[in-house]
Amino acid sequence: MRIRGFMAAALTGLSLLCMAVPDVSLANGLRVVKRGTSVTLDVPMNRAVVVESDDAFAELSIANPNIADISSLSDRTIYVLGKSPGLTTLTLLDASGQLITNVNVRVAADVSEFKERLRQILPGEKIEVRTANDGIVLSGTVSSAARLQRALDLAERYAPERVSNLMSVGGVQQVMLKVRFAEMQRSVSKALSSSVGLTNSSGAGHVFGETGSWLSGSNGINNPNITTRDGSQGAIAFNFGVSSLQVSLLLEALEQKGVVRTLAEPNLSALSGQEAKFLAGGEFPIPVPDGDGGIGLEFKPFGVEMNFIPRVVDGDLINLDIRTAVSAIDSANSITTNSITVPAFSRREASTTVELRDGESFAIAGLVEDEFRDSNGQVPWLGDVPIVGALFRSAEYQREQSELVIIVSAHLVTPTRGEALSLPTDRITPPSESELFLLGRTFHTKEGPAGEVAKQDFNGSYGYVLD
Repeated sequence: MRIRGFMAAALTGLSLLCMAVPDVSLANGLRVVKRGTSVTLDVPMNRAVVVESDDAFAELSIANPNIADISSLSDRTIYVLGKSPGLTTLTLLDASGQLITNVNVRVAADVSEFKERLRQILPGEKIEVRTANDGIVLSGTVSSAARLQRALDLAERYAPERVSNLMSVGGVQQVMLKVRFAEMQRSVSKALSSSVGLTNSSGAGHVFGETGSWLSGSNGINNPNITTRDGSQGAIAFNFGVSSLQVSLLLEALEQKGVVRTLAEPNLSALSGQEAKFLAGGEFPIPVPDGDGGIGLEFKPFGVEMNFIPRVVDGDLINLDIRTAVSAIDSANSITTNSITVPAFSRREASTTVELRDGESFAIAGLVEDEFRDSNGQVPWLGDVPIVGALFRSAEYQREQSELVIIVSAHLVTPTRGEALSLPTDRITPPSESELFLLGRTFHTKEGPAGEVAKQDFNGSYGYVLD
């Protein structure tokens, strides 16, 4: 019975001893310290480092056990476990109480796995990873803003809300936008009207009837001065008598055709993520009531407008947020209030977000407007009479068409020296007195490539074909 009890006590003591001794296999590495030297020991949080001393020690102490925990494996080996981020001191004393050395123990978050994942996901990027207290500090240069964001997202998985970004984006981060606005407008207007007057000449010149523009009362049938409608491009009048009855006919015709071409070609450059604006037109004053009961002015821009925000996503891939509009003053739809006439504005705008690579282009097309109006006025019953009824009818026809096309090209650009840029005024100089008075020249063209371009004749036909 005594032997069995002794064996049970021995096994129990051995089990407790095994539980008290740390598992060395969990240690992160081995460091050797020597007498009289100052050593800094980096210990990852929740991991351990084995420290071996050249001299046997008799006593160990740790300044802050909340940062690191220690236990001795032998009289020369120490097991150091990182508990929480921070800096503390490990002191080693020999059997006589003399100081062997002080070891600065620095506990930080474990970033070894994070570094490995970073190399796998973003190969070739020069990103440096450091620890600061319980967080992660990223520094270095990345090739694009998208890769920078991927590195930050990955770091947030290992240290949520404890990531410091000291990285910078390399490469070209300026975008030049070349935009071409082209708008064509054409209008066709036709009108044909007739007026008929009947007069009894035997009496006092009493007028039996009038139609058309004679109804305005500005002239009589016997008045030789014929008054036509505003805008008429041609008129012909007939006057003949049948016994005492005088018949007068007035035919008025209108036909108008027109073409308008509008073009603007702005070039704007902006940093990635910054907004650039462009306006080719002006600002029109609009009367608005102020707070004191008076009338103030508010300026409203019109013309060709464009706002865009470029973002260099990855390499030469550009994300482009663009808003553009073409507006003009429309006096035909103006309103009058308190004796003040306020004009209206016609406006067409587009807003889109696209992705394109350096040098690629896209078009915003399909902004087509087609208006058609016609009207037919006639004298009741008389206008329905075949053939003769055409004298008692007036018809108008008007059609307006417009088409707006916007072509956008994006380029990655870098600044250049000022000497490489030329101005439109560089090829034109004021004329000399002999050129002005003897030859009648108002400018003098310089020689060279710019002068050759200035001499070219760009006249030619363009626009729509009107049928």
